[in-house]
Parts: sequence; C-alpha cells; structure tokens
Amino acid sequence: MSKPAERIHHPIATSELERRWKAVRAAMEERGIDALIMQNNNDFMGGYVKYFTDLPASHGYPQTVVFPRNEDMTVIVQTKFGEDQALPPGGDWLRRGVKRVCGGPYFSSAYYSLPYDAELAASALAPYAKGTVGLVGRGTLPVSMIDHLRSAMPSAKWVDASDMVDRVKVPKSAEEWGHIRRTAAMQDAAMKAAMDAVAPGKREIEIAAVAEHYVLDHGGEQGLFLTVSHPAGEPVYWGNRHLQNRTLQKGDMFTLLIESNGPGGFYTEISRAIVLGKAPAALTENFDMILQARKHTLERLKPGTTCREIWDSHNAFLRKHGKPVEERLYCHGQGYDLVERPLVRLDEPMDIAANMNITCHPTYVADGWFHTICDNFVIGDKGVVERTHKFPEKLLELG
Repeated sequence: MSKPAERIHHPIATSELERRWKAVRAAMEERGIDALIMQNNNDFMGGYVKYFTDLPASHGYPQTVVFPRNEDMTVIVQTKFGEDQALPPGGDWLRRGVKRVCGGPYFSSAYYSLPYDAELAASALAPYAKGTVGLVGRGTLPVSMIDHLRSAMPSAKWVDASDMVDRVKVPKSAEEWGHIRRTAAMQDAAMKAAMDAVAPGKREIEIAAVAEHYVLDHGGEQGLFLTVSHPAGEPVYWGNRHLQNRTLQKGDMFTLLIESNGPGGFYTEISRAIVLGKAPAALTENFDMILQARKHTLERLKPGTTCREIWDSHNAFLRKHGKPVEERLYCHGQGYDLVERPLVRLDEPMDIAANMNITCHPTYVADGWFHTICDNFVIGDKGVVERTHKFPEKLLELG
C-alpha cells in the first residue's frame, strides 16, 4: 500500500485537533459532563463529527462519535455486521484520538436496522451509565438513538451540550483561518470561471457545473451551486439542480451562488450577478442599495453586539429605503457547517465575537429583478477586519 496519509484530502494538523479536544474537555470538566455523543450524516450541516475527527459524515450514512472527558473517542460507522476494532493509544493515521471503531449495516431507510448503531452507542457509553452525558446537535441525533439510550441508561443524566461545544467551535484558530482563506480564494476563481462561461443558449445547470468542476479540482469536497435567471419583470428565487434547466437569453440576469467547502473542509460562500447585455437602471440602483445594506450590517458586526440588534437595524434600513425586509437569514457564521452559529437574526442567543467567520448576503426581490451579493468576512477585536473573498464587488455585464 502507498503511504496511507496520501489518501487524506487536506488533513487538519494533529496539533489543531488536540487543541479542540483540550478546549472541549475543559468545558466538560467545568460543567460536570462525563461524555458527549453526536451524530451527523452529511457534510453540509454535519460539522460536529468533522470538528472532532477531521473526517466528514456524508451521503446520508450516519456516523456517531462518543467523546469521553478522560479517554479517547469511539466512532460508530455504517459498515459490515460485527465490525469492532480496537485502535492503538492515540488512534491511527486515519482516526486520530480514537480508541475504538465499530459499526454495522444500518440505514435510515430501513427502520429495522436503526437499533444497530444505537446499541453500539449504548455500549460505548456504558461506563457513564450513572453519569452525565451531553447531547451535541440534537437536530441531527435521531429519536431512534435517543429513545434507545434513555431506555438502556435510565440512571444517566442527559443534558444539551450543543451550545457548550459551539462556543469552542465557532471562534477560529490561526490554522482554521488558513483553510478558510484557501476556500474563499478557490471560490473567487470558480466564480470567474463560471461567469466567463455565461452566454445566451447555455442552461443554468451548465454554468453551475463549471463552478462545481473547478471547486472539485481545487480542494473542495462538497457544495451547493444555486442559480437564478430571468428576464426583466419576471423575478424568481434560488433554484437547485432540479430547477436549473432554463436556457439563458439576451437581456436576462443570471446569478450564481457558490456555497462550497474547500481544502480542509471549511465553508465560505460567494454570489455574483451578470446581465446578458447592458444592465438596466433598476438593477444597478438596487445593486448599489444591496451594497449599502451590507455595509450597514458590516459596521455593526462588533464583538459583544447581539444578533437581534443587528437584525433589527438591517430591517429598519430596508424599510427606510422602501425595500422588502428580511424574514429568513441574511448573515451567519460558517465553518465545517454551511450554516454555523451565530445566525444574525432575532432568535440567536450568541453575540458577535472575535475570530468568527461571517458570511453576509442581503437579498430581496424588487422592481422586477432579483438582487443579492454574498461574501465572507473576518471579525476582529473591534469589528470586521477583512473581506476574505477578493472577487470584485460589482454587477457584471456581458458584451
């Protein structure tokens, strides 16, 4: 076999993993938590497994991690019947910090197989049957597993440890910032390649494929490549592959959003629009307004500021200028998750803090057109200190 490490796509340094483990274990010690359990099944919103193991969960196959406070991890994967490996102290070249890898052929689409990983998780948590277990990411821990664990461990205390882990995970380290900047640079180049391919007669999905191909060739593993195209007066919203069959025509506006990870698995996202011809006044004026709205938000992304305060201020700005207000999400953190906390809106309890990787994408439909722009920003001690993307902040024109 060739060198095993050559098979890993842009691994994180072991020292960085050790930094994360140490910080989380310190938080567990403070809160009296004996072990954590988490499960992910994709690498769009599956950042907890990746954060602890540097290995992504993907394609709907659940991976479970049991992370004790005082010993190495157990990882449960979809594999053959009876899989149960003991690893050397500290793990091996692939599974660092892992003492045991076990699994079975369980699938979320086969209800009768759901106990397989739950039983293995109960086995890994058995030493803490009368202790405190933290649930990390309850939105991705299936009810089948939680029901089984509560039944198997009736004396255990169960707590939600998601916020505890998030407050370690969200501020980025120096090594993490290096990977994030590489993702942004990759996306800049992918956007240029895609916009260079725009032409009348091309389908939306063909342009998105140019960006996706570039990302896969330059360190990305996963992503969404969303598009919008329409003629004047017929605005639509983002479409995924299933809705990207439309053929571009002269006079159309075409917008591409690249939401991908890059080398190391960290996400950033970028969007730009191009007009297949000369941009009409309604488009240029609203693009200028979108930039003003984003500047208004960026000036308020300062450590200690509440997300609700920024959200309310953004919508007040839009109302003042007669534009549709935001009702979903226009600004948020990113990391191993495409959408990571904090979510800059009225219901987020986490305040803005230094070293957050924040994407900001004000978006609305008005005056017969779809309008948006998206880039990532670094939060410093006093506010935004850098736009990580370098692609020009302008509305493009073809011809």
